[in-house]
Amino acid sequence: MILIIPAIRIKNGKCVFKVQTFNNVECTDDPVEMAKLWRIENAKSLHVTDVDGAETGRLVNLDVVKRMIESVDIPIELGGGIQSFDEAQKAFGAGVYRILIGTLFLENPDEAVRILRAFGDSKVVIGLSVENGIVETKGGVTDKNITTIDAALNAKALGFKRIVYRDVLYDGDKRHPNFTAIKQLAETTGMRVTASGGFNGLSDILRFQELVKSGVDSVVIGKALYENKFPCQNIWRLCEAQNYPYTAIINSKS
Repeated sequence: MILIIPAIRIKNGKCVFKVQTFNNVECTDDPVEMAKLWRIENAKSLHVTDVDGAETGRLVNLDVVKRMIESVDIPIELGGGIQSFDEAQKAFGAGVYRILIGTLFLENPDEAVRILRAFGDSKVVIGLSVENGIVETKGGVTDKNITTIDAALNAKALGFKRIVYRDVLYDGDKRHPNFTAIKQLAETTGMRVTASGGFNGLSDILRFQELVKSGVDSVVIGKALYENKFPCQNIWRLCEAQNYPYTAIINSKS
């Protein structure tokens, strides 16, 4: 079964995206409350990006992430701003379950391996942002034009086991994920793959279910969840509009 992981992007201590409601009530931009909402709606894990951290190269919103971790009973993985062993240590010290280190493994492989050996391959994974099959670094597309496959095989050689794949051209778009590239990545490298970008509804999830055997075992979904693209979400939003306590029903079954 494919694991669906809601994405929460944090900038200046607030959520970048907010859930659209049916009663025109402004939804919270508090990351802690958003984490609680996705947990109520049965999320098994959360994918959090420190947007400020990604821009500065160091964790900026870790205090917010720590409060999120304390507010829910599910693991949180964190990306953005983890460019050194010290930043990785801070993240795990705050209670983060798993970190994404981006292209640090290309820019400073010794530091990446140091982090990997200290915390383990289930706790430290590679996050790849890709455009037209070429991996991007925090400064833009690398001069070496490293392909997705070459970068992933490089990471695998260093000991990494999982890739979180984000297609820049499909991220937040509505034209469906790049299934071909994602399947090729998983099958060519033999690594576990978490896919992100381009989700437009249930049909995409069902198609990803077919890729589980190839090694694609989870998906990170952002905008599509916030726009209620999945049938069950319509029920939740209608309950909210009528002030009906659907959360009590969910909690009574847990």
